[in-house]
Amino acid sequence: MAALGLAASGGNWFSALALGVTLLKCLLIPTYHSTDFEVHRNWLAITHSLPVSQWYYEETSEWTLDYPPFFAWFEYALSHVAKYFDQEMLNIHNLNYASSKTLLFQRFSVIFTDILFVYAVHECCKCIDGKKAGKELTEKPKFILSVLLLWNFGLLIVDHIHFQYNGFLMGLMLLSIARLFQKRHMEGALLFAVLLHFKHIYLYVAPAYGIYLLRSYCFTANKPDGSVRWNSFNFVRLISLGLIVFLVSALSLGPFLALNQLPQVFSRLFPFKRGLCHAYWAPNFWALYNALDKVLSVIGLKLKLLDPNKIPKASMTSGLVQQFQHTVLPSVTPLATLICTLIAILPSIFCLWFKPQGPKGFLRCLILCALSSFMFGWHVHEKAILLAVLPMSLLSVGKAGDASIFLILTTTGHYSLFPLLFTAPELPIKILLMLLFTIYSISSLKTLFRKEKPLFNWMETFYLLGLGPLEVFCEFVFPFTSWKLKYSFLPLLLTSAYCAVGITYAWFRLYVSVLTDPPVSKTKKQ
Repeated sequence: MAALGLAASGGNWFSALALGVTLLKCLLIPTYHSTDFEVHRNWLAITHSLPVSQWYYEETSEWTLDYPPFFAWFEYALSHVAKYFDQEMLNIHNLNYASSKTLLFQRFSVIFTDILFVYAVHECCKCIDGKKAGKELTEKPKFILSVLLLWNFGLLIVDHIHFQYNGFLMGLMLLSIARLFQKRHMEGALLFAVLLHFKHIYLYVAPAYGIYLLRSYCFTANKPDGSVRWNSFNFVRLISLGLIVFLVSALSLGPFLALNQLPQVFSRLFPFKRGLCHAYWAPNFWALYNALDKVLSVIGLKLKLLDPNKIPKASMTSGLVQQFQHTVLPSVTPLATLICTLIAILPSIFCLWFKPQGPKGFLRCLILCALSSFMFGWHVHEKAILLAVLPMSLLSVGKAGDASIFLILTTTGHYSLFPLLFTAPELPIKILLMLLFTIYSISSLKTLFRKEKPLFNWMETFYLLGLGPLEVFCEFVFPFTSWKLKYSFLPLLLTSAYCAVGITYAWFRLYVSVLTDPPVSKTKKQ
């Protein structure tokens, strides 16, 4: 705190926050890492050892390359630094190789590439309205937003314990959002196009970008009532956006098109043979659906209404990524999830077009697209909740209603990540870090909006406090009960279902605010 105060007096508080979280990341280097560590080591080996023509065919390891080409080239670039640490990590046949030098290189590669995330947060802070700024540094919206993003609990444990490269990818998205807030539409479009070719999960929010750029950039004026002025359409701007998308796609996919390998690349990017839910059960609508199916199957067996021999052997809680059949409820197909997702997204898209609310309206639509895809998508990873949590941070410092939604979404979304860290040494780390982040988030936003109504009603408070007893049961009570052997899936089911309720509630509240807020009536735009 003394260092922060010294930095504040010199105007360098942002650098102090960034440095502080970087030091914390370094302290987390020796912690547990998941199979994603081996996934990325294998991708280093593939891109370094094999010609481009074999990247998306190589399958010595089960962890085949299944990210878009830009990420493959990113791994290729990293591999040329990795060889100076430990050449053996670049051997395709060294499966599960994790020497101390390999560990250091991969951990530091995540920390180093987070520089882009730090820069993006800095740019996002420039887009925040400072009208509510208090006298104290810690009460300023920009300071609060910086902490909420730089010290985000979910990003810390997913990238720097579990192991992934979400930081610099989220940095690209936040930087793209910042550019749109700054009316630098072409830069924002370029950054997002590049991002899609790094990780295709960001397709979730592509509809928000497409509609917003068409509505706010290609059409240059509105009528007094906020509706679009059709004769203001700028064809040159549309061509410019199309050219950006085409050139970025050509740069990414061109080599594989020349090799006649696009079908193989797309089969890796969209593996629909995987099951409805990821191994850890993302807390979405399908988690509630699966939980209901589990409860009905247990009741059916108890009442002898179901034949045990006819129950599908593939279990959703076995930790395996596979196809399966539900026991009681109808099984869900990829097409059904696509239809549900589109239906969930459409109202936000219509609001973005017919009720323009400027960049903040775009941001709300982006978050709803991310949440709707998370709620109803096929084989959704629990980590995908960060696609909504991080952008929602920008809204949280603007309005008390958004702050309330953010706190409910973030607290439940972050807690749903707990099953990712299932090893004993990490238990106190994840509990302590989440408590610190959650307490700070609630206290800082309550202070920021202290002149307005309370951020939570009694029902929301009761729900959030319920996470405590749930954690005590799952971590400290259940392992010592007789249920552990027979109902091993129970902690995961309870965690996913309980968190799914909170995330669904936050999604619904955000949707209500988007549908009821009035449009911004301006006759001219840039």
